[in-house]
Amino acid sequence: MLLPSEIEAKSLIPAVRAILAKKLIQEYSLKEEDVAKVLGITQAAVSNYVRGTRGDLDLISKLGSVREVMRMVDDIARDLAADKAYTPNTMAKFFELCNYMRYTLLICDIHHSMESNIDEQICEQCRGTLTRKH
Repeated sequence: MLLPSEIEAKSLIPAVRAILAKKLIQEYSLKEEDVAKVLGITQAAVSNYVRGTRGDLDLISKLGSVREVMRMVDDIARDLAADKAYTPNTMAKFFELCNYMRYTLLICDIHHSMESNIDEQICEQCRGTLTRKH
């Protein structure tokens, strides 16, 4: 059984990085080396994201079709391209994006695609926890 944090680390964050890497290169004309530095990953990882050989392509496509996710990703990309680094403000926007994917239960769809035999009682408890305001 995967925890929400594991799903974020294994699937969501890599998918968002793939979207950001492509966007920073295609729309902001950053070099792979610069994108790698800004995202805290290797140049080889950036290359693989751009070529589509790294990251869950179905998840990347799904996230790309969610207007609010892409609005937040666009905002983060704009900041990263301008500052060439994560600033506290950019980091807060990334956290907001992760929280959005939790509170809207996008994370649950991803979890079900990874583990189809999840006990429904566990799902109900998790959904309650994810949507509770802190």
